[in-house]
Amino acid sequence: MDVLEEYSGHTDPGGPAIRRSLAPLTISKLSVGPMDNNAYLLVCTATQEALLIDAANEPQRIADLVGAGDTRPELQHLVTTHRHKDHWEALGAVAGMFQTRQIAHPLDAPELPIPMDELVSHGDTVAFGQIELEVIHLRGHTPGSIALLYRGPDRPHLFTGDSLFPGGPGKTWSAEDFGSLVSDLESRVFGELPDDTWVYPGHGDDTTLGKERPSLPEWKARGW
Repeated sequence: MDVLEEYSGHTDPGGPAIRRSLAPLTISKLSVGPMDNNAYLLVCTATQEALLIDAANEPQRIADLVGAGDTRPELQHLVTTHRHKDHWEALGAVAGMFQTRQIAHPLDAPELPIPMDELVSHGDTVAFGQIELEVIHLRGHTPGSIALLYRGPDRPHLFTGDSLFPGGPGKTWSAEDFGSLVSDLESRVFGELPDDTWVYPGHGDDTTLGKERPSLPEWKARGW
C-alpha cells in the first residue's frame, strides 16, 4: 500500500492512502469501493494501538493500510459511523482479520451485519492507546449517525461520517430529519467548535468548519 505523507484531504478510488502525522496520533485516509467511501485509520504513536473508522469496502486494501509484520500497529477498535450498507461492507471481514472490538450507536447497531461489542451515545468517549475520541450524535441522516472528535494539539479533528460534507449536511429523507440534522450540526458542531476544525467526511474531500459556517443560512433555506 502506497501512503503519501503529504496530507491534502483528497484521495482517489483505487489510489494511494494519505497520512497526517500529529505528535500523539497519525491519521491515514483511504478511498475504498465504488462510492468513494473513506476509511480512516488512527494510530496512537505512543502505544501503536489503532482504531478504524468505517470498514466500508475492499477489506484487503484496508488490511494493507494497517500493514504487516512486527512493526504494524495493533488494530483493536472498529467504529461504524452509521448503518448504511456502503459504510460497513467490509466490516465482517476486517473484524475477522484483526479481532477488533466493534462500536456503534445503539439506534443503528441492529442494522449492522455483525454484533457490536460496545454501544456509544452522545457525550461518550472511545479510547485507544493514549487517545480519546468524543462521540457526537447527529440525528437525521440515520437515527444513530455519529461523529467522532479528536481534540488535537494543533486543532480539533472531526470525523463526520455522512452527516457533514463540503457544501452541506448529508442526505435526509424528510423535512423532520433535515431539521433534526441541521439543528444538531448547529448546536453540537458549529456551536461548540472553532473554524479551524478539520472535517473528515465519509465520502470525498475534507473541509473545515470555517469554510462551511457561512453557508448555514443557505442550507436551512434550501431545505437539503
